[in-house]
Formats: sequence, structure tokens, C-alpha cells
Amino acid sequence: MTDDLVMDVKENTAYISGILGSDLVEQLSDMVRKKPNITDIVLVDVPGSVDQQATMEGARLIRRLGLNTHIASTGYVLSGGVDLFLGGVKRSIGAGAGVGVHAWSDGTRVKAVNLNEADPIHATYVNFYLEMGVPERFYWFSLDAAPADRVYFLSPEEVYDFELATE
Repeated sequence: MTDDLVMDVKENTAYISGILGSDLVEQLSDMVRKKPNITDIVLVDVPGSVDQQATMEGARLIRRLGLNTHIASTGYVLSGGVDLFLGGVKRSIGAGAGVGVHAWSDGTRVKAVNLNEADPIHATYVNFYLEMGVPERFYWFSLDAAPADRVYFLSPEEVYDFELATE
């Protein structure tokens, strides 16, 4: 994954595409400093992240700043892109947009499916989802939906059932 993150601001909307990296919080902070009237973030094509901790902190920053998130029609968010989307105070998904999840892996031998359910790593994710207003069952669903090297696209019914979109 080498797609650089692109943030393009037009009026009060930031359009984001690419892989979320370790410097995500700094990139978001810098963007908002330069363009303080941003109210909305549109995720166009976000295939994932290379640093889950940075992605969660980026989502928390979006929430603290009171920004809304939207997935562009015919755009997509996968994996960590979904987590960034959840940071929005109001969250909406355009018609035809893809929302893809899978079990996580840290790129080494550590995979979610190999850990005991009581492992504290799971609590990090569960607490994040609860903080974003998403039920805990979404986390466990995503682990079962597809292995780390594949993607499961949620149906519109699943998106609303898991409360990923707020409108």
C-alpha cells in the first residue's frame, strides 16, 4: 500500500483519498489549521490504513472538531477507512458507495482471529467503536466477515443495522 493520502479542500468540504498513514493526525490538524471553515469530510477512495492507532486518533480528532463525514457516491472505504469515517459527528453514505471490513492483522503473526476474546487488544477496538456510537457487535462481525487478506462489503441493511451511518 503506497497510495499517498490526498486531501483536497473546496469551500467547507475536504475530499480525502488514499492510504491513511502514521502522520494522519498531523495531516488532518494541518488541513484544519489552513482551512478552519471545514465542516465536512468526504471520503472518496480510502483503501485502508498502515497505522490503526493513528487512524483511531484521526477519527477522534474529527469528532472533537465537530466535523461530519460522508462516503462519496461510488466511492469506497475499506478497513481503517471505515474507522476514520466513524469519527464524523453526522455520518452519511452516498448511493453506490462501498463499505468494506475484514479481520485485522498487524502484518506479522498477530491476527485478530488468533487472539483469545478476552485479549486486551480487542478491548481497544471495542472501546473505540462504543466511543463512536457503534455497537460492540460490529467489531466481532468484522472479524468474522472476511480474513485479513480479503474484504467483505456491507449491505445497506448492515450499514444501518450497525449504526455506521447516522443519516
